[in-house]
Amino acid sequence: MKFNAVLSDLDLAALLCSKVCHDVISPVGAIANGLEVLEDEQDAEMRDIAFDLVRRSSRQASAKLQFCRIAFGAAGSAGSSIDTGDAEDVAKKFIGEDKITLEWEVPREIRPKNQVKLILNLVMLAISSIPRGGKITMGVADGGGLTARAEGKNAKVPEKTLVMLEGDAQQDAMDARLAQVYYTLRLANECELDLTAANTGEDAVEYSALPA
Repeated sequence: MKFNAVLSDLDLAALLCSKVCHDVISPVGAIANGLEVLEDEQDAEMRDIAFDLVRRSSRQASAKLQFCRIAFGAAGSAGSSIDTGDAEDVAKKFIGEDKITLEWEVPREIRPKNQVKLILNLVMLAISSIPRGGKITMGVADGGGLTARAEGKNAKVPEKTLVMLEGDAQQDAMDARLAQVYYTLRLANECELDLTAANTGEDAVEYSALPA
């Protein structure tokens, strides 16, 4: 697939930073709210509820930051490799256990950094396809490719994501969410893989990054 570069590196960096901030601000805000309650509240039951809010939100914020550190960050020096076991760990913490289950079928091995970042970004694309929850299966394909299958009620590839993957996106249509799709395309291109997406059933979507 032809790669259509529609963003400068500076714009891409800015939009990805915006996405990370957007993802983390909710649990961080909840932590702040919980601490405010603890400062003033004397009722034991309310304090227990506030403590629970702070604990859960702290775990969420930590999970999101650990995930983004590998998915978007440098995660080591240029040219470094990453253990796919570390990627599995941060992906499962990022997803949690409320709405989505993750089946990880990627062998544990040391892979080039960009390949591991691509794996995590494919997980994010799969999440966007099942807003009501469901199951994601992350696996490998013949020839060194990668697949992320999302199964859930009314699963579908978001329309703007499909436009981006087909190479038709325009710069003025980019936002922080689409920047992640664009970044995934960039990663696939660096790994010499073609990224595609398709509905494979009424309630299933598959993202594939296969050798060009």
